[in-house]
This record gives sequence, C-alpha cells and structure tokens, in this order.
Amino acid sequence: MTQDLPGAGELVLLVGLGNPGPRYAGNRHNVGFLVLDELAARVGGRFKAHKGGAEVLEGRLAGRKVVLVKPRSFMNLSGGPVAGTARFFKVGPESVVVVHDELDLPFGALRLKLGGGDNGHNGLRSITKSLGTKEYYRVRFGVDRPSGRMDPADHVLKDFSTVQRRELALHLDRAADAAEALVGSGLAAAQNAFHAA
Repeated sequence: MTQDLPGAGELVLLVGLGNPGPRYAGNRHNVGFLVLDELAARVGGRFKAHKGGAEVLEGRLAGRKVVLVKPRSFMNLSGGPVAGTARFFKVGPESVVVVHDELDLPFGALRLKLGGGDNGHNGLRSITKSLGTKEYYRVRFGVDRPSGRMDPADHVLKDFSTVQRRELALHLDRAADAAEALVGSGLAAAQNAFHAA
C-alpha cells in the first residue's frame, strides 16, 4: 500500500465544494460539485440526502470504497457537513479528499496536495476548522483570477465564460481522472501524471 494513499486502505470521502441550488449551479465556485457529478456517473447511482448534512453516494472508484459527498450547506459552512459525514463513516481527515476551485491557477489547471493553507477559500477554512486540521487532501481546479478590478468573490460567483464552457467538460473529466488517480495510486503518482500538463 502506497504511503501517500488517502485513507491507506479504508474508505475514502471524496468531497466536492459548491453552493446549493440552481442559481449557483454553473458558477466557478461550484466546480467541485461538477467534478463530483462526473465521478458519480463513473460510480453509477444517485446522490441521496444524508443526515450528516450532505448529499452522498457510496460506491467504488479505482478499486476502492468511496463516498462521494456534496455538502448541502453554503460554501462558507461546508465544514459541518464534511465533519459530520466523516464521523458517520468513521474516517479521519487523512481519508478526506476535497475538490475545489482555485483562483491562483489558470483555468482548467490541476494541482493535488496534502495539507496547506486555505488561500482565502472560505470552504477550505470551514473544513479545516471543523476537522481540526489542515492535513486532508485537495484537488485544486484552476478558475483564473478575474481581470481588471473585479472582486475575486464576485468572479467565483459568476459562470464560466463562453470560451471556457466549450472546454469545461474536458477539464472536468480530467479532474475526475486526477481524483481517481489520487485514490487509486497515491499523491506522488497522481501529481506526476497531472501536474505536468
């Protein structure tokens, strides 16, 4: 078993961050939800409401048991549902992988890591506080910084541009591949495969 494998053999919680409701569905901030929808298509099945405060789907990816998790709270309160779901399934932070938008990466670029700061991301800040540690895995999906004087908070609450939407499905598929590689092969192997491009 690889040392840098999330969960080291047990169940893995794959969490996608976003805001609930149709108003936010296509926002840059909801890219975590969009990647989870792609993973759900691979797992087969539908998300169901869970008492931990999230929509969940249990299944297998890369030969391992996973629970796909979409918090039902708004982004800045993601930590409660993530921690509640982790407690329910009896897994620690080392078994949690969070997929989220990242302003400091070009559109569609991916970076995978374990631990680190929240870089102003309210969803990550909430999860770190609720889990009591920064030591969980992240799949960071680039959404670019806004051009001009637009506030980054406004930028992430807008939909992807027309040009970006043409390429979005390809990038979501690749991000799902990266999450699957992280779960199946470990952090170093997934970084080698997905950081180069």
